[in-house]
Amino acid sequence: MTRPMSASSDSRLARLPATAGVASTSIKLIRDIYADARALGRPVMSIELFPPKTEKGEATLFERTLPALQALRPDFYSVTYGAGGSTRDKTLDIADAIQRHHHTTTMAHLTCISTPRAEIERYLEDARSRGIRNVLALRGDPPQDPEAGRRNEPDFEYSYQLVEFIRRRGGFSIGTAGFPESHVTCTEGRHVDWQRLKAKIDAGSDFVLTQLFFDNDDYFAFRDYLVGELGVEVPLTPGVLPILSREQITRFAALCGATLPPDLISRLESFGDDATAVADFGVEFASRQCEALLAGGAPGLHLYSLNRADAATAIFKHLGLAGRS
Repeated sequence: MTRPMSASSDSRLARLPATAGVASTSIKLIRDIYADARALGRPVMSIELFPPKTEKGEATLFERTLPALQALRPDFYSVTYGAGGSTRDKTLDIADAIQRHHHTTTMAHLTCISTPRAEIERYLEDARSRGIRNVLALRGDPPQDPEAGRRNEPDFEYSYQLVEFIRRRGGFSIGTAGFPESHVTCTEGRHVDWQRLKAKIDAGSDFVLTQLFFDNDDYFAFRDYLVGELGVEVPLTPGVLPILSREQITRFAALCGATLPPDLISRLESFGDDATAVADFGVEFASRQCEALLAGGAPGLHLYSLNRADAATAIFKHLGLAGRS
């Protein structure tokens, strides 16, 4: 029987039509998705979504965005988790609804900073009861209210500890985040940051999804060091964010420490106030970036959709992957 929504879900999600539940064969462990794709010589294509903040946003996601994305037949979706767990219930609600109504594997993000062990245990048990079998284990951003973090007395400081904890509980495929340019807070250099990623993998991560970047050489240096120098064998999937506007990409790059190459900045500035031209160029740039990543041996692509289907659709079509079997 399908698990009911949590009491906090009084939005559109709670009013979606009931289904008979998710077919057991349609929801897979993501480590198995990668293994199957590797055997077939095909890339794994995944799409990231975030829990909408409004009922209107939920309606748009389920009535327009997801049907359009489903036409692309992605291998899995991921649903983000707000700072300090601010969207915890919504994350599971969205992932649950996608799996029940679209029968596509969906991964729930989980952060551990400022979160007590008991809350993480409840989250994992809730996910398990809903048939959510995949978790992206992250350290996360501090909550906006520092006092809340101190009151919660967290048991985990680093994401490798969360990975270990989830692995011991069993039943989940665990992903983690990697940073081709190193984490924005790492001051010791990118090799040190990549060695820390290796520790997360050794703790039990099955695959890595990277932070956004705009120079593919950063991804290939990251991959070559992890594979060639550290002996990593799990999939290292590049994350790609299509540029929608100059303001958006400047803000995102600053938040995550991604470098905007001078020639990219110059090209964006050349469009002036023409927002449509910027967005069209953003899709073109991302499409070419994705094409080169796959040609260079990336095991797949993780697209940051920002809950929009247009850019992802254009990229899938450019790559000849739309509607693939």
